[in-house]
Amino acid sequence: MTVHRFLGVGLLGFWLASCGSTPVPDPEPIDNDTTGAATRDGSSSGMDSDRFGQGEEFGDDFNDGRGELGMLIYFDFDQSELSAEYADLLARHAARLSGSSRTKVRLEGHADERGSREYNIGLGERRAQAVRRMLLIQGATAEQISTVSFGEERPAAMGSDEESYALNRRVEIKYTN
Repeated sequence: MTVHRFLGVGLLGFWLASCGSTPVPDPEPIDNDTTGAATRDGSSSGMDSDRFGQGEEFGDDFNDGRGELGMLIYFDFDQSELSAEYADLLARHAARLSGSSRTKVRLEGHADERGSREYNIGLGERRAQAVRRMLLIQGATAEQISTVSFGEERPAAMGSDEESYALNRRVEIKYTN
């Protein structure tokens, strides 16, 4: 009796596998990934240099007065609270985001080398989330903003002095359209 069952199941499986059917084509990819999952490990797969994978540069209206493009937010040691000096800069970024629903940013949190690797990943995430909250309050939508923390893994300045540490405690705003 069990031999007949195995034979029946085997024939049924063979019959189902041999049935010819037209393959169903994959639908066109929809770009609605708002989780930032593609960048959580720091990779930028799917984005080449011609597609703004490293961020889009803007004109002088995004200049924060220090000769930079206004894409960097710096933090004090072991802090994730935003300084009042960045209120105007974040308001300009939020206005750009709220003015165009197709515009998206990735907020990359960083820390200096002091502290454990795990702690610095968490600190970078808290910093990115602080910037995210401010952009959301000022009119950006959650779908426009993704966050990632690199902790101490991508320093802006190499060195073990206070100047290098200060440059590494940051959130980078990168437009990813």
